[in-house]
This record gives sequence, structure tokens and C-alpha cells, in this order.
Amino acid sequence: MLILGDLGDRDHHDTGAAHPERAARLDAVRLGIADALGTDGILRLDPREATVTELARVHDPHYLWSLERLAEGGGGELDPDTPVSPGSWDTALLAAGAGLAVVDALEERADGVGLVAVRPPGHHARRGIGMGFCLFNNVAVAAAALADRGARVLIVDWDVHHGNGTQEIFWDDPRVLYASIHQSPAYPGTGRSTETGGPGAPGTTCNFPLPPHATGETYRRALDEGLADTVTAFAPDWVLVSAGFDAHRDDPLADHALTAADYAGLAERVAAFAPTSGRVALFLEGGYDLGALRRSVQATVGRLTGTDEPTDEGPSHGGPGAEVIGATRAALARAGTGAAP
Repeated sequence: MLILGDLGDRDHHDTGAAHPERAARLDAVRLGIADALGTDGILRLDPREATVTELARVHDPHYLWSLERLAEGGGGELDPDTPVSPGSWDTALLAAGAGLAVVDALEERADGVGLVAVRPPGHHARRGIGMGFCLFNNVAVAAAALADRGARVLIVDWDVHHGNGTQEIFWDDPRVLYASIHQSPAYPGTGRSTETGGPGAPGTTCNFPLPPHATGETYRRALDEGLADTVTAFAPDWVLVSAGFDAHRDDPLADHALTAADYAGLAERVAAFAPTSGRVALFLEGGYDLGALRRSVQATVGRLTGTDEPTDEGPSHGGPGAEVIGATRAALARAGTGAAP
């Protein structure tokens, strides 16, 4: 069963016709879901807005106030990549609320897998400012809500760009283990292997900064060889995924070489980190080639729901970056996680 949180017809975040983060991305995601499941096996949740109290767990109240005022005043820009339109505030509230609704439904049902198919994306949004197409950090809002209930939360970020906002928010929070596989060098320039968490949470940040042209094989090895021991020691109650699909070989904004089948394999591995059924939710982040996004969502949803079929876009192999895995393991060992280099 797919527990789906989306915006329905309430997406009023206007980024402009030429912006890569556009409303058509959600159409591609919906087509990918339909390709995988048809109309069966989907529980669609009514969108609800996150409250300011829920957002303030991870965002500075002054930022929330100023963003609402900016939207009310007709919009503007947080940076050259991050426009705010008059409808952006309400849409972003729904995007963050959709994630909360999905984890609540999973907790109640104790079964299924969640997909938060919303925009704007979130993992670049820092505590005090949005950036990189992101206004609210949707996955962080959900993780903080779960952590406040006593849960230990693993966030795996496989977007091709490092989730600097998520890392910053949970840098010194031992309740949340943040792991990112991303391209380096690339925007936003953070996410080195040596960034392993603050003094109150050593070893709870894990970064795998892979060079351009990395393939799915290296992503798989990062999870299997670089992260698995740390996850076992952390023992998460929940697994949340910042599921960007912009590491696909066809994506125009990066230089990694993953395929749709690679995403299916990553999803299967990450879901295995959860202690029981109904404790995995994916949050849409990047993915800007519409065809690649559709195929990747189809493969990912199909694998997680057991409906996947063979595809011509098989797993990718070879490529650079294997040495990064050892560097990250060594950094985690120095931080005291017990993962031997």
C-alpha cells in the first residue's frame, strides 16, 4: 500500500515558466505512480497545512514571519534560484503538512510505505532561511515531529545535491542520523566526509561526496559498505528519505549517471534499514528531466510496493568514487560511531 501525500489542485507556488523546479514535475510523479500501480493500492491523503508551531521545531520564527509577509506582499526572491510567489506560503504549508500527515497515517496503520509528492522541495532550507528552490524543510519538519515523540529517525538523502539545510538542523541532535550521498563539487558546496556531527551528536552526520560521473554501483556500495554499520548501531525507529531523482543520467542540473533501476535498488536497501513495516516515507526533492523523473518514480514505487517489472533502464556499474566510502568510514570511526574504517 502506498500512502500518498500530495497537493491535489492546491499547488499555487509559481516559479515562472523557465524555472527547472516547476509544477510539471508533480505531473511526472503522478504518471510514474500510475505506471507502477494504476489506480489500485494507493491511499490518498487530504492535504493539510503544517502549523507555525510544527514548523518552528526546525525553522526560526522570524524567518517564518518574514516569508509569509513576502508572499502576502506579492512575492520576491530569497536568492536568484528561489522565487516566492503570492501562493508560495500556502503551498509550502501544505507541502510540510503532507509529510506530517503521511507519517501519522503510517504510524496508525503500521503498514505500507509513504510518498510525499509535493513542491517546493525542502532539504536546502536552513533553520533561518530558504535557498536552492526550497522554502520549508519538509523532511526535517516530519523528522522533528517524530523525534519529539521519542523516535530515533534516520534520514537518507540521495538527492544529487547535498542537503545542507537538513544537516544544519540536526547537526547536534542525537535523535536523528542524517546520511547524504551527493555530487561533489556541486551546489551548495557542503557535505564533506569529515562533517560528522556536532559535539552533542558525534557520528550522526554521514556524507558521501562522490565525484562527477558516479554510477548507481557506488551509491549502492555507499549504503552497503559505508552506512550500514552506522545505521545498525543507531537503531532507527523510522526511515525518511530525501528522494531527489536528479542523480539520473538524463538530469540537466548534475553529472551523476544513475538509472531508474538504480533508484529501485536504493529504495529497497534503504527500506531494509527500518525495523518494521510502515516506518518508511519518501519525500520528493529534486529531479528535473520529466521523463527521467517519471521512470525513476515508477521504478522506486514499484520496488517498494512489490509491483515492479523488468525495465530496459537497468542498473549502472563502474564509475569513480569508491575511495570516498573509505574516507567516510574513517571519519565516522574517528567520531566514535564504532564503524571501522
